[in-house]
Amino acid sequence: MKKKPYIVFLLFMFLFSSLLWGCGSRQDVMAVVDSIRSKTRPELYEQTTEVVEQNQEERKEERGEEREKEWGSRSGVFDGEIQSMENADDVYEAILQQCTSEFIGHYPIDENFLCWLTKEYGDACILRLEEEVSSKAPNPNVWYEETGSSIHVLWHVYSSQSGNGYAGENVEWKVCSNMSQIVLEFTGDVNFSEGYVTTKHMDECANGIYDCFSPELLQEMNGADIMMVNNEFTYSKRGTAIPGKAYTFRADPSRVENLKAFGTDIVNVANNHVYDYGPEALLDTIDTLDKAGIPHVGAGANIKEASRPYYFICNGRKIAIVSATQIERSYNYTKEATEQSPGVLKSLDPSKFVEVIKETKKTSDYVVVNIHWGTEGDSNYGKDQENLAHAFVKAGADVIIGGHTHCLQGFDFVDGVPVIYSLGNFWFSGSTQDTGLARVTIDDTGKLTLGFVPCIQQDIKTSLVTDEKQKKRILKFMQKHSAPGVVVNPDGTISQG
Repeated sequence: MKKKPYIVFLLFMFLFSSLLWGCGSRQDVMAVVDSIRSKTRPELYEQTTEVVEQNQEERKEERGEEREKEWGSRSGVFDGEIQSMENADDVYEAILQQCTSEFIGHYPIDENFLCWLTKEYGDACILRLEEEVSSKAPNPNVWYEETGSSIHVLWHVYSSQSGNGYAGENVEWKVCSNMSQIVLEFTGDVNFSEGYVTTKHMDECANGIYDCFSPELLQEMNGADIMMVNNEFTYSKRGTAIPGKAYTFRADPSRVENLKAFGTDIVNVANNHVYDYGPEALLDTIDTLDKAGIPHVGAGANIKEASRPYYFICNGRKIAIVSATQIERSYNYTKEATEQSPGVLKSLDPSKFVEVIKETKKTSDYVVVNIHWGTEGDSNYGKDQENLAHAFVKAGADVIIGGHTHCLQGFDFVDGVPVIYSLGNFWFSGSTQDTGLARVTIDDTGKLTLGFVPCIQQDIKTSLVTDEKQKKRILKFMQKHSAPGVVVNPDGTISQG
């Protein structure tokens, strides 16, 4: 199991001390990351250090030869280096005059930023940027190619060190298990509500929550770099069940400790049960999660908080997660947050959520949309879900993870963006049900892939499916309920046929 609390503590202490005494250089940041990795995953540290150093040397040699040819005859540049401050000013001016807003991540970069970048990454990096902005179609990925970090990550580091006020909030640095891949996993509905079938069973188990999930599944979940859970209930001892609502779920705040078993990094609270016991219980839920150190998206004390994204910086990329709920569609038990009152962010009318996605995309490399939608008990996704998916993708979504229906729904590609319409129940029922984890991977080239990890809930225990026949059966079901042209591969990944 990964040692997440230890990693978060060390990173927090580093960032806190940096604010007090001034951030160090990129080398200081990397030294902290290396220190964490060497303590928590020594076997990976030794392997990746050798590979990274070898790759860096090879890249330097290759680029050095290329640039010597390109810049050897250029005035003010010798051997890939800027020869004077005057020459540097010319290069900076050329970049600032020619760059587009998209290329610089919509940030107010200036000569101070470029001077910092030169100091951290060298003259060759700046010259390569000048070359790129002068091209017909400048590629923003050049920031990552040259530095190992996107413009969004670079700006965050620069802002933290310079104290310019742009560092932003709700940003968490993560150390990934693999330096060349980021893995995010997502569950369907989980319920710790008092008196509910899942919770009663858990309380009867000798090892509590750990007896309710197979060891292989817990290992899989804890192995993800980012693990997101759908928190389909409220944490509180206060409030009254919403009159007229058939099912209401409320858990004692102490139950939040169960999330640690999954290696939970973030939870979704944009659903139709987080408001089951009114505004007081919703606020208690937010407070409980905050005290437990578990980030959350999709609900809050007001619309600003409910709309707020959460960001993870992993392997030089900035990943945003945003969440909203389409449910309820016919009733209004679950209140939408306003400027003065608590509630969820709703998407039945998608305009607000679309704006959240648009704004979030401007300052992120990837936007993950977690959406509560669809019709309960129907494995076939609806036209309303398709329409919303198109609106989300147009706004900037890079992957869409759906839930709510209490059963699995299939996959789709919307303008090349992968969608899973519903993950169904993960641990939410006393019946036998197929379920699974959505698995998103981002490789070192920036390619994002969506996949599915088959699981089964039986006898109120959810297990990773290891039997090949069972795997094939579940993946065949997902293929049957997916959009035309989608291919569900044997390994659970999806592709376009």
